[in-house]
Amino acid sequence: MRVLFVEDDQMNRRVVKDMLTIVDADMAEAEDAETGLAMIDANDYDIILMDLRMPGMDGLTAIQHIRARSDAKAGLPIIVVTADTASDLRERCKEAGANDVLGKPVAMNALFDAIGDLVDPVDDMVI
Repeated sequence: MRVLFVEDDQMNRRVVKDMLTIVDADMAEAEDAETGLAMIDANDYDIILMDLRMPGMDGLTAIQHIRARSDAKAGLPIIVVTADTASDLRERCKEAGANDVLGKPVAMNALFDAIGDLVDPVDDMVI
């Protein structure tokens, strides 16, 4: 399984990458939304993990750009990974086109459950 994690914090990327390594998932990393969008143009991914607060374009805007595409990549599953705790956060993410929202710090079981709910089959992910 190929995962793209769009996240400006290196430590957060490292933690999630370590989790995904356990299940033999291949994780690509983008430090900002613009880079993430370019990587989606150039590569194939099974799922996208998207931070919300990044320098430049924010995650909600990036999700809207993905959903506005005219190709199959517009339907890629997207899980928001955020430390934001606003009461209307889940609703705003869903309105932008996110499939799910996970809070930081990311719990491994929550991550695997969310991915498993969206990617079928979850390419031999063994938990």
